[in-house]
Amino acid sequence: MDHESTGGEAQETAEAAVRRARFGALPERVRAEDTVEERPATLPDPARDAYDPDEWMVRYCL
Repeated sequence: MDHESTGGEAQETAEAAVRRARFGALPERVRAEDTVEERPATLPDPARDAYDPDEWMVRYCL
């Protein structure tokens, strides 16, 4: 009977070692900056930036 308990203890010790190797340490921390991806919501429109705010004054006031 003593021999069976030693074999069981050895198996439990081996299982504990496997469990410790797999779950013994926490994963490395992930910075918040690395979890966010920034992309523009829409593609830039070149026609939108082509507006000259002073153009209407030249067309209508002169």
